[in-house]
Amino acid sequence: MNEGGQVERIHIAPEQGAPVTPVDTAVAVSRRGIRGDRYFRGDGTFSDRQGCDITFIGSEALAAVQHELGVSLAAGSHRRNVTTRGIDLTRLVDDRFRVGSAICDGVERCEPCAYLEQRLDQTSLRSAMAHRGGLRATIVDGGPISVGDEIRLQ
Repeated sequence: MNEGGQVERIHIAPEQGAPVTPVDTAVAVSRRGIRGDRYFRGDGTFSDRQGCDITFIGSEALAAVQHELGVSLAAGSHRRNVTTRGIDLTRLVDDRFRVGSAICDGVERCEPCAYLEQRLDQTSLRSAMAHRGGLRATIVDGGPISVGDEIRLQ
């Protein structure tokens, strides 16, 4: 696996179904989520699922989907909190890693769902993003995360 990556973008949505908002810095709170995000409040579509404190998606996966299948997603429309560059997120499942000042445990792949497909009105989205939907993680130790921060295995 490559040594590490970088935070490229951060997005939060204050409530379920709300548009996402880009932020330069977010505060990750242990076992809760990102302050100001729907999952922090327990209001996300998958709030009852383990590992929804924070979600990640690789910019490389988004570029591959666009290149291979012509499916383009606007920044944040994928509804993941953190867009990364330079790290294979699937390799972080069952591993502990640092992102900015926060420490997270990778829980499982974050496969695309029917909700996202319907919300974006792109019926090919689920198949286009299969196994490229990112990572769900639990925040073990909170702290600020900023655009440009490094992502590294612990």
